[in-house]
Amino acid sequence: MDDPPDWIAEFTVAPKEFAAHLDAIVDSGRTPVTIGAVADHFAGRASLPPRPVVLTFDDGFADLPGPTAEALADRSLPATAYLTTGAVTPGGRSLLPPAPMMTLREAAGLERAGMEIGSHTVTHAQLDTLSGMDLAYELRTSKDVLEDALGHPVRHLAYPHGYNSPRVRAMSARAGYETATAVRHALSSDRDERYRIARLIVRRGHTVADVRAWLAGDGARIAPYRDGPRTIGWRWYRRGRALLRGPEFAG
Repeated sequence: MDDPPDWIAEFTVAPKEFAAHLDAIVDSGRTPVTIGAVADHFAGRASLPPRPVVLTFDDGFADLPGPTAEALADRSLPATAYLTTGAVTPGGRSLLPPAPMMTLREAAGLERAGMEIGSHTVTHAQLDTLSGMDLAYELRTSKDVLEDALGHPVRHLAYPHGYNSPRVRAMSARAGYETATAVRHALSSDRDERYRIARLIVRRGHTVADVRAWLAGDGARIAPYRDGPRTIGWRWYRRGRALLRGPEFAG
């Protein structure tokens, strides 16, 4: 959108810039696929096409079923949308700050437009700071809500703001997800981990040249790689803060 709420502005692009990004993807010669295709590849059920690229959209903002889905459909680009069920369900509760959101009943329309639907938890909390009971609620309830709305299994998860840990990854697998995407701001690879698939964050300051570089395999490190000391230290700091304040928004 052109005028996003301040809290999400860093992670948005204007419609004109978004269209240019999509055109760069089309011009790159890469083949867009869904996370489901990546899961099939990792499980040995099917091969990926040469030079694949995955487009993902988190949260479920109001533009997703309208101009965003239309821009993708106009270019025959499939994508995966991860929905925060507490934010898109009438009367639901989430930690997302105020913003225009889509509704759960629009999820089926996204599928008809060529988007695969995945879970982005219920409240968008920092999953690696939660108790086992609260973590299970976030993982399982969001999955159940989406499956009830869509009438089929929901196999894929995106960790809010990418926050995860070995325990979060293990519980995601036990909850029935086949994949989970993190952030990592890195290119994925055949060696990547199914329960923290690397993604690139598109920020407001990224240019079409940045997108073209990523599509060429440049400008970012390649996953998998181990968490660094700063990542581990930041996780422990957030866990301590959550003990004092309770669950916090991942953003």
